[in-house]
Parts: sequence; C-alpha cells; structure tokens
Amino acid sequence: MIIDCHGHFTTAPPQLAAWRERQLAALDSPSDAPDPAGLRISDDDLRAAIEPNQLRLMDERGTDLTVFSPRASFMAHHLGDFAVSAAWARICNDLVHRVSTLYPRRFAMGAMLPQSPGVDPATCLPELRRAVEELGAVSVNLNPDPSGGRWTAPPLTDRSWYPLYEALVEYDVPAMIHVSTSCNPAFHTTGAHYLNADTTAFMQLLQGDLFADFPTLRFVVPHGGGAVPYHWGRFRGLAQALGGPRPEDLLGRNVFFDTCVYHRPGIDLLMSVVPSEGVLFASEMIGAVRGVDPLTGHHFDDTRRYVDATDRLSDEQRAAVYAGNALRVHPRLAARLAASGR
Repeated sequence: MIIDCHGHFTTAPPQLAAWRERQLAALDSPSDAPDPAGLRISDDDLRAAIEPNQLRLMDERGTDLTVFSPRASFMAHHLGDFAVSAAWARICNDLVHRVSTLYPRRFAMGAMLPQSPGVDPATCLPELRRAVEELGAVSVNLNPDPSGGRWTAPPLTDRSWYPLYEALVEYDVPAMIHVSTSCNPAFHTTGAHYLNADTTAFMQLLQGDLFADFPTLRFVVPHGGGAVPYHWGRFRGLAQALGGPRPEDLLGRNVFFDTCVYHRPGIDLLMSVVPSEGVLFASEMIGAVRGVDPLTGHHFDDTRRYVDATDRLSDEQRAAVYAGNALRVHPRLAARLAASGR
C-alpha cells in the first residue's frame, strides 16, 4: 500500500472561492457576511473536481490513499477575526469530509483549525473535536504563524499551545505543521514562507523540551523538513550547544518529515540523513509545483518516482516510508483500514 500523507483540496469547485470572496468583502460590515447555508456544492460538483484531478493522478502514480485536507493557502488565518476563521474552517472541513465520504477507500480527512492572530489557541478546540468526533479526521493542520508571515505567535513550545496538544494526545491524532498564505512580500508563500516555517518549527522544538510533557505527541513537518536535512550538522550542533533534545532522537518518535521534495537528489539527501522511520511518503500534488520537469519529462510532484529510484533505502525501509510509518503516525487511519480489511 502507498499512502500519501500530504494532500490538499486545491481543485475545489469555484463556488467555494466565490463564497470566501463574499465573506472577506464583508469584513468591515459583518451583517453583510454570506450565510454558510447559501453555499451550494453538489456531490456531482465534488466528483468533477476530484476525479479528473487528484483521483486520476493517484491512479496514474499508484497511490492508494491520500490524507486530504483543505487547501493550505486558503486557510489565510490572518484575514478577519476568529469568527471569520471559524466559519471558514467549518465550511472547508465539511467539504473535505464529503470528499472522504464519497471516496472512502481513497481519501482520509485532515482538518484545518480556525486559528486567528493573537487569539488563544484553545478557541480551536471545539472545531478540532468536531472534526475528529463527527467528521472522522485522522490529522489536523496546525499553523505556527497565523499572522501570515509576521511571526507574532509564540513558539510551538509555549504553554499557550498546550490545550491543543492535550486534545491531540487525547485523540491520538497527529498535527501537520503547515502555514498558509504569506502577506509579507519578502516571503513568497510556497517558495519561502512554507520552507521557512518548516525549518523554524523544527528549530523551536530543539529549543524546548515539549515532548517531555507530551511524549506521545506527533508532528509531521512537511516539504522534506525545510532546510533541516541539508543543514543536519548545524541542527545537531545547535541542539548540543543548547542542551536540548537531539534531532536524531526526535525523528521517528515525535517528529516526522514528508517526501514533498521535488527532485531525486533531494530525496537521496533526505534518505541519507534522516532515519527512515522518520519519513512519510507525500506528494502535495496539484499543489505548489504543478509543472513538468524538462530534465525528466515528468511532473515535479511525482515524488513516487524519486522514492522508488533512491538507493538509500532497503526494500523494508521503502515499504515503511510508503505506508508503515504513516500508519504508526495516524492510528485512526490504521484502525479504519484494519476495520475494512485493508
């Protein structure tokens, strides 16, 4: 089995974006905000959005199941207040849930949280609980920078995040550390802000001892862990100087990187440096990089080609990267698959 742990609904029907535009247009006049019940998206609309896109590519590339969450750049937690974010998160989560219901063998739901800059993270708990208990979410996306590139939030080791961590541990659900759109022109959203955030989040974890308080808490740091594998010696040296946890002790236990690295040498480096038990297969396809690589003739985000080809993994390790590690990190997904005989 091949499980893609990182997919987003980037091809959602246009009615969703139109509703969001109306919501944002009403930020200064909340009475004009659109009614969520007015959003009309049929099952046929969802099939038309999924089948020629994500589902087609999954079939072509041999991916069995994708952990599927709302579009990351659409989260835009920096726009509006908490009430705006809460309404938007609920709509997006409901839509992804419907996709996972239409295609239960191919998609498992990941949820977004209704974060808002300067607002207590505990305000996200009702939507987190709804997503897990009512919608069947197997993971959530956690934005370490709801301000959209201004980095006003405290580090992930700060106790203000603890109510969320307590709920994640209670439900045995991992969080993917994933920022959203950058409103800072110095940081391109997908080329800089995403990778900066991955690197920053990992460094924050080395500066504290979060997992002493939450030994079963699990984070997926996407996009290959940002700059971390390339600068592995730097992070090992900093951890030693700071007296914190060693990077190699976090990977495979509490922290996991994915394979959203879009060329073979990058995957070779990732697999050479990071313990294989700390890597999950992912593609984030139809995402940040959608084009065809002229050097190979294949899509940049066809990451299975790189994982298949790398000589840094044994067959047993490759199987773990493709599915075994994801099932360890997502116990609710593992239970669901076991219950269906898969």
